[in-house]
Amino acid sequence: MKKKFLPKLIALFFIIIGCSCLNVIYAADTESSSNLTEVELEVPENIKEDDNYNIPEAVSISAENTLNEQKSLKEKLRDIYNLEIEKYDKPSYLMEEIFTHKYSENSPLDYTHFGAGYNGELGINFQDNGSVRNHYDFNAITASVDGVLKDNNADFRFMLRFMPYSHRNVMQTMFSDTYIGTNKIPHHRIQIGYFRPKVGHEGTLSTYVIPFLNRAQISREFGTVRKIGGKIEGDYKYLDYNLGLYSSGTFFKDFFPGAEFDGWINIKPLANTKGKYGNLKIGGGLQGGHRDNDYCVTGAYVGWEYKKFMANFEWASANGYNGNSGYSTKNHADGFYGTIGYMLTKKLQLLARYDQFDPNKHVTKNTRKEYSVGLNYFIKGQALKLILNYVFCDNQGTRDSHRIIIGTQIIL
Repeated sequence: MKKKFLPKLIALFFIIIGCSCLNVIYAADTESSSNLTEVELEVPENIKEDDNYNIPEAVSISAENTLNEQKSLKEKLRDIYNLEIEKYDKPSYLMEEIFTHKYSENSPLDYTHFGAGYNGELGINFQDNGSVRNHYDFNAITASVDGVLKDNNADFRFMLRFMPYSHRNVMQTMFSDTYIGTNKIPHHRIQIGYFRPKVGHEGTLSTYVIPFLNRAQISREFGTVRKIGGKIEGDYKYLDYNLGLYSSGTFFKDFFPGAEFDGWINIKPLANTKGKYGNLKIGGGLQGGHRDNDYCVTGAYVGWEYKKFMANFEWASANGYNGNSGYSTKNHADGFYGTIGYMLTKKLQLLARYDQFDPNKHVTKNTRKEYSVGLNYFIKGQALKLILNYVFCDNQGTRDSHRIIIGTQIIL
């Protein structure tokens, strides 16, 4: 009975969301947009610039950019050279002006933007037995097209991800974020397609904004995997939430092995202080689903930013899980990490992290601990960045190791 009910529930959910999206898109075509002499592209007050809530996630087209379409290529390149980016909590583009196309007033489209990104690392791993292993990894090579309809009625993203070395086939790794969404409901966003569910905090973030080159262990074990589904996000002054229903299949390996629910709620107790004491966010959530057997992950998060200082802490416990490293409906696992960071200058950030993970609580002496320090040099914000990480791996079940990792990131 349970297996029959869950597919019906998720199907109903998609129908409701789909109808909402079609209504707002239809409204975009029917509402008059004539006699407009200037296009305003400011983000509505109910849309916040945190937690990848920008729509589309990585595109931020300013009014100044759209009014400078008559600039020559040489002038645009000079602007790139002089570009200064202060915000590091979302991806930024080096060539946003060059790769953004603005449409006429008669078109239902407002603008489209082509983007491409690269994040890679060169690492040296020193084992306690004296062996040394070098590696080069491609964390992300992406190409995307984002589009926004007039009056921000709806938006879409189509992203491809190229991974030269992967144990999955081409189809299972090629497609990345592919969705359509709308922000027309005040304080809310509805999105359907293929994207990361809200499993924890760091597990949902883009590769291009995480503080270290590698995610914390609970993030890479329980989260950071894309699934087909739909979600509703709400964002208010003191509260935001993310509720979604998805297929439990990952990387297109299965058509519909079962249904999955992901829910997360954050409270913002300092929202009324106008930043005097910084920004504080306290959250928690639940993932529950079925894939061969039932699985459940619970988590909690605290994050605080104050001037040049940042700190975040996250805990998660799983009775079975369904993440990027695969799914396990038998293992009871848990983990915790804490990260602190300080901006030494406007471009140089110092980081430190403690990260602990127990892959199976029924097995003794198998806890994995990672102690990390890092430097991020933001040449042009997240659009052009150099990264240096050192990680000491204290493993109870295997040999300890030391890693020195040098990374580069560029987003065009």
